[in-house]
Amino acid sequence: MAKILIAEDDRISQKLAVKLVEELGHTAFVSPHGKHAYEALTSSNDFELLLTDIMMPEMDGQQLIKTLRGDQQFTHLPIIIMSAVVGMSEISNLLKLGATLFLAKPLERKELHDYIKRCLHKNNRTD
Repeated sequence: MAKILIAEDDRISQKLAVKLVEELGHTAFVSPHGKHAYEALTSSNDFELLLTDIMMPEMDGQQLIKTLRGDQQFTHLPIIIMSAVVGMSEISNLLKLGATLFLAKPLERKELHDYIKRCLHKNNRTD
């Protein structure tokens, strides 16, 4: 069971993401925006995955990724971006910044489950 942080300001999307994460037997924690998510990650460095929206108040997902990837302790944290309002060039830029995967909203159960499993497997792999 993994501890997964969900950075999402929309209540409906929060509830859906939590439900889908918990269906896999993981523990979900919700942050209402990027700044809160960063503070949660730095105060408790035992999250195994970040699932984040892009458009949020205070610190958006793009700034959150930049901040996390600039911090040595988070260079290997898997980050799944979830958004409904970005184009291909923006997705490409987010992946270049350090996002692990991109997931389009509305979230689909099978796709999110597959992405979480891939990220957690890759992160726990021993090479």
